[in-house]
Amino acid sequence: MIQSIVRKNAYYDSVTLMLISREMKSMEGVEEVLVGMGTELNLDLVRNLKMFDANLEDVTPNDLFIAAKFNDELVTMEQLVNSFDEQINRKKEASAGDYRPPTLRSAIDHLGGANLVQISIPGQYAAEEAETALKAGLHVMMFSDNVSIKDELRLKQVAVEKGLLMMGPDCGTAIINGVPLCFANVVSKGRIGLVGASGTGTQEITVRIDQLGEGLSQVIGTGGRDLREEIGGLMMIQGIEALLKDPETDVIVLVSKPPHPTVEKKIVDLVKQADKPVVIDFIGGDAASIIAAGATPCVSLEDAARKAVALLRGEKVEDFDGFDAPEEEIEKLVSDAASTLAADQKYLRALYTGGTLADEAIKYLGENYPIYSNIPLTPDRALANLGGLEGHICLDLGEDEFTRGRPHPMIDPLTRTEFFKTHVDGSTAVVLVDVVIGYGSHEDPAGAVAESVNAARERLLAENKDLVVVASVTGTDKDPQDLAQSITTLERAGIIVMPSNAQAVRLVGRIMDKIGA
Repeated sequence: MIQSIVRKNAYYDSVTLMLISREMKSMEGVEEVLVGMGTELNLDLVRNLKMFDANLEDVTPNDLFIAAKFNDELVTMEQLVNSFDEQINRKKEASAGDYRPPTLRSAIDHLGGANLVQISIPGQYAAEEAETALKAGLHVMMFSDNVSIKDELRLKQVAVEKGLLMMGPDCGTAIINGVPLCFANVVSKGRIGLVGASGTGTQEITVRIDQLGEGLSQVIGTGGRDLREEIGGLMMIQGIEALLKDPETDVIVLVSKPPHPTVEKKIVDLVKQADKPVVIDFIGGDAASIIAAGATPCVSLEDAARKAVALLRGEKVEDFDGFDAPEEEIEKLVSDAASTLAADQKYLRALYTGGTLADEAIKYLGENYPIYSNIPLTPDRALANLGGLEGHICLDLGEDEFTRGRPHPMIDPLTRTEFFKTHVDGSTAVVLVDVVIGYGSHEDPAGAVAESVNAARERLLAENKDLVVVASVTGTDKDPQDLAQSITTLERAGIIVMPSNAQAVRLVGRIMDKIGA
C-alpha cells in the first residue's frame, strides 16, 4: 500500500526528519518511507520512489509530509504517524527550555552582541537570510547548499564591501575564536591560522596540528566553490587578509582543490606580499607557482600540518611522505595483510565520508592504479555505474548523489553500511575507510564501521576468504566521541588503524603492490 499524510505549516529541520525516516523504515512491514518538508527536491524524491499520491498535490515547502510504501497486513499508516509523533516529541522534550527565536532578526535582538550567524536552512531561503545578516553587520557561516552561484557571488561581494566573512554556501567546517562550527574538532588554541575550501581536509590538518602539540588561532571556511572562476576566491582572499592582520596568527595554512588559474594568480600575488609564512595544499595542484610565491607546498594534508608546525617552531621544513612506524614494522604489516588474501582477491574498495580525504586517496593511488570514482581526478576515471564492481573504486559518499533525501554519512553511517553490503565481495582485497569524529559527526562512527567489517567478513567466510581493512581517524582526544576508544573499537574488529589518512593510503598502496593488484 502507498499512502501519505500532510501537516500544514509544521516545520522541522531536515536532518531530524531524515533520522526519523530511517527509524520508521526499520519498522516491520515498511518497504519505504520518507518524512520531509514539501520542497520540490523532496517531492521529486517521493516521485522517484513511486510514492506520490493525491494528498501531496498541494503541499508547500512550509508543510510536513509523511509518504510511505508498506504492507498493510503488518503495519498501518496510523502506526507510522504515531511512530513519528513519538520520536519528534522525544526530541522536543530533549530541547525543552531552549529559546528558539522564530526569525533571524528576533535571534539578533535576543542575543545582542553576537557577530556571527550560522545558517542551515533549505537553500532556496538561505541567500535571503544571509543577506539580512550581512546588512546587519554580522559574519555568516552558511552550511546550506543548493544556493545559486549568482547569489553566492552577490553575497560575497557584499561581505567584502563590509569587511565581513561570508563562509559558504556549503561550508562544513570552521573554528572561530575556539568554537567549533558544524563539522569540526575540538583543537587547542594556538598561533596557526587556516583558510579552507574543503571541510574534511581542514579537519584533517587541524587535528594533526593539535596532535603535534600546537593549536589554531582561527579556522575560516570558504565553501567549495569559492576558488572557481565565477567567484574569484573572494573569501579565501578575505580570509588570508584577516589572518595577515591577526596578531594571534604567526603561520597561515591554505587548503583546497586546485583553484582556477585566474584565481590561483590572485592568491599567489597576495601570498607574495605576506609577511608571515604560508603553507599551501592545493590537492593535486602544481607546486611550482606556490614555491615561486615564497610559500611552502605540501605532499599531503598531514604534511601541511607538519610543515606549519615546523615553521611555527623555526625548525627545518621537510617533506613527510613516509610512516611514523619503523620500516620493518610497515613491511611486516604489508606481508601479514597480503598473506590473508586469496589469489583472486585484487580490488580496492575505498568508502569515504570525507570528500577531501577521498581526493587525497585518489591522487596518491591513482599514480599507479586506475582508480574509478564519483569524484575522479580525470574524466576518464569517472565511475559510469555507481553500483558497478569492476576495477578499483574510491567513493565520496558525501556527494549529492548519495545525500539527497538522507543525512550526510558523517551524521548517519547508513549509506556506508549499505555500500559495505553491495561493494565488498569475494573479489575485494582491501577496504579503505575514514572515520571522522568531532562535532556534527555520528556519536560512534567507529562502531558502525566495525559492525560493517564484521558483517562483511562473515559473508566472505562462506568462500574461505578474509579482508584487509585499513582506516584512519580524524579527531582529537578532546572530541566527544573519544579518540582512543574509537581506535580501540576499530582494532578489535581487526582493522589496521594508521595515524593519518595519508599514511593509511600509503599503506594500502604498499599492500596493493605486494599482491599485484
